[in-house]
Amino acid sequence: MTLTGRALVLAASLASITLIAPHVAPYDPAATFRDFRHAPPMPPRVTEGFAVYPIRLEDRLFERFAEDRSRTVALPWRRAGTSDPVFLLGTDASSRDVLSRLLVAARVSLGLALVSVLGATLLGTTLGALSAYAGGWTDQIVSRAGEAILVLPVMYLAIVLRASLPLVLAPSLVFVLLAAIFTLLSWPIVARGVRAIVERERSREYVTAAQSLGGSTRHILLRHLAPAVAGHVAVQASLLLPAFILAEAALSYVGLGFPSGYPTWGTMLHEVDINELSRFPWTLAPAGAIFLVTLVTNLMLQSRDARQPTPFT
Repeated sequence: MTLTGRALVLAASLASITLIAPHVAPYDPAATFRDFRHAPPMPPRVTEGFAVYPIRLEDRLFERFAEDRSRTVALPWRRAGTSDPVFLLGTDASSRDVLSRLLVAARVSLGLALVSVLGATLLGTTLGALSAYAGGWTDQIVSRAGEAILVLPVMYLAIVLRASLPLVLAPSLVFVLLAAIFTLLSWPIVARGVRAIVERERSREYVTAAQSLGGSTRHILLRHLAPAVAGHVAVQASLLLPAFILAEAALSYVGLGFPSGYPTWGTMLHEVDINELSRFPWTLAPAGAIFLVTLVTNLMLQSRDARQPTPFT
């Protein structure tokens, strides 16, 4: 499979997760369970038919729990009712199921990253291609604008842009604003490489032949030059995806992202008490999800067939 194909498979897989994950959450992400604050993960017992041992609170002050090995409880997807809740990833400081919040938060965190990647790649590819193909003042404007953004510390600039807006906003508006900020700060990364490739390819014989046959600028860019930049765009999109996930988590962690209590991987990390990590490490599950997405993305990039030429060869 080509690199572009791998990138499309990755994007489709993550998009599917954003659509499916909230619907398979075992509980309402806002639901609280009395007497189960900081309950530990309850691993399924394969020998018991993927059931779990229920837990009971032994010490409220030190939040210690014990398993009741006299009986088992089915997984939450295989039964109705709320008695004997099952927490496969434990609960947080507000007695909410971590797994449910993690799955619901995936829609926002991954959705924001995918929308931002789409915006940055589309804008960067369009401006980079037009800059190289048109040349002249168009090339000068696009190049100088891109250079002005690239020399700035992107993360600090994102914080400044978000901090300049009202801090209390509806989650949907925060989503749109963060996607716009990420897109505007990242398009030069894509445009720079696209411009170099198109500038090289425009002098090739197949482009000259298309021009001599009366091909329009749009036809030449889409039909002949787009395949040449597809590999570069796929690489940049795959690199930007985890960067945007981390950016959302960082902004939410410092209180400049989504409002507190709204489930995203960043707000979940913001709610973690650092002083209690040694006792309740499962509250760092969002960090594990971010690491997993980043790892899978990098592995898909590195697993490309070495015989496939890059756009620069």
